[in-house]
Amino acid sequence: MKLKKPPMAVTTSPCALFTPPTIKIPRLFRPSQQKVKVGPMTVSPMGFGTWAWGNQLLWGYQESMDTELQQVFNLALDNDINLFDTADSYGTGKLNGQSEKLLGKFITQYQGDANDIVIATKFAAYPWRLTPNQFVNACKSSLDRLQIDKIGIAQLHWSTANYAPFQERALWDGLVAMYDKGLVKAVGVSNYGPKQLLKIHDYLKERGVPLSSAQVQFSLLSMGDDQMEIKSVCDSLGIRVIAYSPLGLGMLTGKYTPANLPRGPRSLLFRQIIPGVEPLLISLKEIAEKRGKSVPQVAINWCICKGTIPIPGVKSVKQAEENLGALGWKLKPNELDQLEYAARDSSAKMIQNVFQTR
Repeated sequence: MKLKKPPMAVTTSPCALFTPPTIKIPRLFRPSQQKVKVGPMTVSPMGFGTWAWGNQLLWGYQESMDTELQQVFNLALDNDINLFDTADSYGTGKLNGQSEKLLGKFITQYQGDANDIVIATKFAAYPWRLTPNQFVNACKSSLDRLQIDKIGIAQLHWSTANYAPFQERALWDGLVAMYDKGLVKAVGVSNYGPKQLLKIHDYLKERGVPLSSAQVQFSLLSMGDDQMEIKSVCDSLGIRVIAYSPLGLGMLTGKYTPANLPRGPRSLLFRQIIPGVEPLLISLKEIAEKRGKSVPQVAINWCICKGTIPIPGVKSVKQAEENLGALGWKLKPNELDQLEYAARDSSAKMIQNVFQTR
């Protein structure tokens, strides 16, 4: 990936002698053994999601967090995480697009080699985006915010098949146009169910555009028939599954209980689901203790073992360090069975994204 703008110049001054130490942790996996293919690109087995970067409503974002977010970004690259997922709609109100802007800033200011970074961004199916050219323009706007010359994976954020089927063709032709114009290296979809996934795969294939990825909610809380069918379809077609919310919005961290719920809108969802998560959390804790890992690390590792690329959200260095500990090891078959049995036995099921189609 080439930067649109050269890295910021670094000048020598007395202050340079007193710069704070770079935050580093030990390397946790060997890239040559662990990296995976998505279309024409090679990416880390886990990426970082940036939904929180600019979202004040759900995640309490404040601009004062930007310094730590940059440390998170640098920490990821220093430990061979090269996949970052974002969207042109990430950021609330006047901060719309903030996630892409921050990534663009962090990429240009990174002092190491930024050429291997893969940005996966999603384009919202806004009701006023009705032509392929409007999606091309949206792509160009994202490129400007990201300050790069080509997007790694351009993804449709959701399908309109459930409520505006006439718009669906414009979405698909928009992906084709981005790809044909060389604005993106690969294309993908998000929140597409198995039937609609097959349709767009065949449509794109006829036009010489490979469908490289499908991003869906996928975790031990999201093991419903639809999600497993999506995974099966993707496996049969060579499409890589990108697993968002691998920690169930935080419910699989072990941090929350019915008496300790997060603030904001998430508390309404957690109040419904958390009471039934206990059997699964017991199994996660048991395996985590035996392995010397944390509960979130075991939950993320399950996603990796299932052949997906999890993209846990990160908004602090502590979270980034925690997530990195999910790499460099694999759950054993009997541990996978134990977790999946507990998940099926649990009364708690994640509510599916309302935009996901069949």
